[in-house]
Amino acid sequence: MRLFLFLTCLLLPATAHAACEGRDLIEDFTPELQAELDQALINWPFSEGNHWVATKGYTVLHLIGTMHLNDPRMDAIVARLTPTLSQADAFYFEVTQEEMNAWEQELAMDPSQILITSGPTLIDLLPEEAWTTLSSALAERGIPSWMGAKMRPWFLGMTLTMPACLVQDPDANHGLDARLTELAKEQGIPQFSLESIEELMAMFEIYTIEEQAESLARWVNSYENSDDQMATVTNAYFEENHAQSIELGRIMAREYSGMSPEVFAEEWSAFEQHLLIERNNNWMSHLLNIQDQTAVIAVGAAHLGGKHGLLNQLQQAGYTLTRSAF
Repeated sequence: MRLFLFLTCLLLPATAHAACEGRDLIEDFTPELQAELDQALINWPFSEGNHWVATKGYTVLHLIGTMHLNDPRMDAIVARLTPTLSQADAFYFEVTQEEMNAWEQELAMDPSQILITSGPTLIDLLPEEAWTTLSSALAERGIPSWMGAKMRPWFLGMTLTMPACLVQDPDANHGLDARLTELAKEQGIPQFSLESIEELMAMFEIYTIEEQAESLARWVNSYENSDDQMATVTNAYFEENHAQSIELGRIMAREYSGMSPEVFAEEWSAFEQHLLIERNNNWMSHLLNIQDQTAVIAVGAAHLGGKHGLLNQLQQAGYTLTRSAF
């Protein structure tokens, strides 16, 4: 998530970092896992394509599936997209950079939105074995355990999904969203947010801190091989297989977590419901209000496909969908 990357770069000091050298784990998939992956992708509406055009009357929406992490391959993508997107009347992002910058000032005054500022820390809230494992993962990322102990569980969990090679990279959040933000600014095109930071924070806090800590403890083993996991889903993204990227992430998370299939299914369902489905539904109210103009909708690629994805919902709303060059 773009906001998470912003928070990570804001809180953690920039230091020398190693290049990410993860390998694609799909090469290690057993026939059984490959069959599961193939089966999962069969009924995905709009499973591929990082650039779709939705049209209805005089309204044209360029939906760009982004990756929030920096990658040099994005330079060529932006160069290809610039002639088309420069003609847009407006750009819509999950949250604009301007709003995030303003929130940074608020965060300096009140860090309680992402940090535990009173009461028990994670050292007290987590089982000893889980905290020991998390402390080791924090150390690999150059994060002092005392700092990790003060992070709210959801924020610590998202931090640990980032490979060590990226956590302290000052350019880590210069992904496609950031590049398109620069394009819109250079062209003088207005930018708008599809959601507020307050809405995002409320989403993370629907569970008590104790419930968050219990969930974090269940995920503790899934943070292994984060370099390889990131390389696997990133490769799928640049192949424009965003549905495969999601399903790969699901399968790898389950295999590494060690949770029972039933517990994992419940955890994954909650993740999809809150971070994908509910947000997509909320964003649709904004998209349907765009009338008689050309707009760019730049959001994480995971939000495009699937039954509850933006593309399927737009088609159901009467838009014509056409895949375009990326």
